[in-house]
Order: sequence, then C-alpha cells, then structure tokens
Amino acid sequence: MYEAMFYEKLKNNEVRCNLCPHHCKIANFKRGICGVRENRDGTLYSLVYGKTVSLAIDPIEKKPLYHFYPGSDALSLATVGCNFKCLHCQNYEISQLPRERRKIIGEEISPEEVVSQAKSKNCRIIAYTYTEPTIFFEYAYEIAKLAKEEGIKNIFVTNGYISEEALRKMSPYLDAANVDLKAFSEDFYKRICGAHLEPVLKSLRLMKELGIWVEVTTLVIPGLNDSEEELRKIAEFITSLGKEVPWHLSRFYPAYKLRDIPPTLVNVLHRGCQIGLEAGLRYVYTGNVPGDEGENTYCYSCGKTIIQRYGYRIERLYIENGRCKYCGAKIDGVGM
Repeated sequence: MYEAMFYEKLKNNEVRCNLCPHHCKIANFKRGICGVRENRDGTLYSLVYGKTVSLAIDPIEKKPLYHFYPGSDALSLATVGCNFKCLHCQNYEISQLPRERRKIIGEEISPEEVVSQAKSKNCRIIAYTYTEPTIFFEYAYEIAKLAKEEGIKNIFVTNGYISEEALRKMSPYLDAANVDLKAFSEDFYKRICGAHLEPVLKSLRLMKELGIWVEVTTLVIPGLNDSEEELRKIAEFITSLGKEVPWHLSRFYPAYKLRDIPPTLVNVLHRGCQIGLEAGLRYVYTGNVPGDEGENTYCYSCGKTIIQRYGYRIERLYIENGRCKYCGAKIDGVGM
C-alpha cells in the first residue's frame, strides 16, 4: 500500500480524504466512496498505487481529444475504482469493482516501467483514462512527473470531480484533459452519478485558468439530458470557458443499469451540434457514430473541412503550421 495524499487526521483514528469534492470522512479500517482509499489506524492509503488493470495504445482521437496532437498514439492506463457510480457506465466491470465486490485487482507496473513502455512504443502521450484518474492520483502523479522529464505529454480523461488542491498539484504536469460534463442538472448528477454538478463546473474553470487544454464530452441519453434546453445550457457554459473549447456530443448505447433506454437518435446529436454553434462554439462534434459528418473538423473562418475523420482515424488533414490551408485562420489546439 502507498500512503495517500490530500487527507487530514481526525479524532478516534478517523480521517478525512480531501482528494475529491466528496470529502469522505473515513472510519478506521473503512474505505471512501471510491473504494480504493482505506484508513488503517489513522493513516489513509491508496490501495491501487502501481496496480494497472488496463494498459493499451489508443489513438488520441479515442479519448476523445481532437485538438491535441491529432493522429498521435497515447499509452492509456487505468486502475480499478471511481468516485462516481454512473448508472450508464461503460467500464463498470473495473470502475465499480471495489465498490460492489470490494476487490482490488491489477498488474504491478511501476511509474518508471509505464514511462519506459511509452518511450519504447513511440507514444508521445500518456493518457490516464478508462476509469477515473483522480482516484489513482498518487500513481498518475508519479508517472506524470517522470513523463514530463522525458518530453511525454500527460492527459486526463475525467469526470472533473477533483479537489482544487489536487488539481493545482497536478497542473504543472497535466497538458490536456477531456472532461465529461454529463448534464447541466443537479438532479441528474445526484440520481445518475451519485455526485454534484457545481464541483465539475469549478474544475473546468480552474483547468482553463491553469492553462490546461480542455475538451468537453457529453454523452446524450434519451429522456435524461437530451432536451434542447439542457443542451443549450451546456453549450452556453462551455462558451463561457472559451469559444475555442471543443464539445463532443456522444451517442448513448444501453449499458450497465440503463439497458432499457434506446440509443440516441443521430438527429438529436446533429441538433445539439447546431445548438453549440449557435452558442458561439467554434468546434462541435458527434461521437460514437462512425462516418458521420460531425466527426470532421471544419474551419470556423471559411467553413471548409480541415480534418476528415472516420471513427478514430484521420483520413485527410488540411492544416499547416497550425493554420487552415485554405484561408490561413489559426486553428485552436495544441500540436495542430
């Protein structure tokens, strides 16, 4: 086990974890909501440090990050656990394992080994993804520091439920993040995710302030967060962060405890894209619809297709030195 960061000791061998906005008060020999941080005699430990449950090479477009070194490969890793309990989680087998079965599994891989693998496989990026990277913060932090020394970029694919202290600690090593903004309703966050909306909005604002490249994803679920009013609120909030922030509207497919809800109609995603553009965003995308025109990047200035995609693959690229080849407009992003 590895002593956790961001906690305080209380009376009677209790501790308070301050890694995320849950601020769990944890009794002796108990765990927090995430299921991977345990109090042992007044010392909080991470149970997942170095225990990688998933390790793979993915295109950066799969995260999805469309404006961060497009076409690059990312060494992607996760441990078990999550500080959300989303009823529609696509990776529930690993994200909810510690909560539902109190099991901690994973292959022992040191931070040095992770960075070494990224280098040997020519991955310019390490992605902390699949589950929630916040809950394996100590592990991600040590990897990220080593990666930075080697010129390797670090990205979080996250629900944004992280304390300000932890986010500021990680920020010197965190180059980009895709944040799930799951809805713009406190009721949705409480009923569907077991969390709250405002801390996610706060994290997004802070990431922008800290200079982290941010893209936002919303999984559009029929009957739960797909109304035009809801989508407009999300679009307007993202625009307040910056018109350059890309918004990914992903198609829902039945999963986990929401298997009775049908897949999202594609025309709903298209309407969401229109709402995003009307709100002033420069880049709005559809996701989980391979071959859809909403996968492409269009120049906000001349309207021409400057990145043509199919799924996670780039087929044509019309950007040169970060500018549209047609009109010369500066295309927002990193490594464009």
